[in-house]
Amino acid sequence: MSAGQPGGGSIVRRMLLGAQLRRLRESRGITREDAGYSIRASESKISRMELGRVSFKERDVADLLTLYGVSEGGERLAMLGLVREANATGWWHGYGEVMPTWFQTYVGLEESAALIRTFEVQFVHGLLQTEGYIRAVIRLGHPEAEDPWVERRVGLRLERQKLLVSERAPHFVAVMDEGALRRPFGGPKVMRDQVAHILEASEVDNVDVRILPFATGGHAAGGGAFTLLSFPESDLPDLVYLEQLTGALYVDKHDEVVEYTKAMNVLDAIALGTAESRDWLLEFQREL
Repeated sequence: MSAGQPGGGSIVRRMLLGAQLRRLRESRGITREDAGYSIRASESKISRMELGRVSFKERDVADLLTLYGVSEGGERLAMLGLVREANATGWWHGYGEVMPTWFQTYVGLEESAALIRTFEVQFVHGLLQTEGYIRAVIRLGHPEAEDPWVERRVGLRLERQKLLVSERAPHFVAVMDEGALRRPFGGPKVMRDQVAHILEASEVDNVDVRILPFATGGHAAGGGAFTLLSFPESDLPDLVYLEQLTGALYVDKHDEVVEYTKAMNVLDAIALGTAESRDWLLEFQREL
């Protein structure tokens, strides 16, 4: 699903709408407290709205626009239309019973990104995993789970992967530490299939797979895996996604994002090039 389809970019639409509301409020010199009072809400809710972290009610946005002096015209109509787009349901909501809420946010952002740059240490990235590899990873983390639940999780990840071949597929750059491939999830056959799939995926123009061999030694991202998302909308800053065992952290402070961007640039510079990475994968495939 592309960002232009219903639900495809709803989270990004919320962020855009929130940023526009914040600019209007600040340009009129209105405090968050006063804005909250006008819609019978707290200052903290206004903050969450402006960050795009809550859903919007059209009535609330209409009242805020009136407070900010946008009482008629194209700008008001466009922003009220954005409310409806921001509240659209994404395809991933159909997997709510097997998908944590914090990960739904990431999938929505991933769907709308123009550029995804990721560094992986322990696993092949989810967008590049085969069905067998996915099943092995899920079983490792949830050994007591029943088969139907596992298969729903597998289906969710396979559905996610359609992004890379969608009409508005992002440019996807995956730098993978050698250790992510040396861990034999699912056994030799699963890993052989997995490496073959990465090689096939890397032939697509918008997919760039880079290997960081052990021989490289230390590197700039010693803290672990991370994903850097960039969006086509100029109003949206880059975001860093850090996944944890029971949740995720979204880094959006400019100075911190800059540091992650620097780290990713260093990783790009020291990892094997695209052709060299393919050669490395072919050699590794022969070893399996």
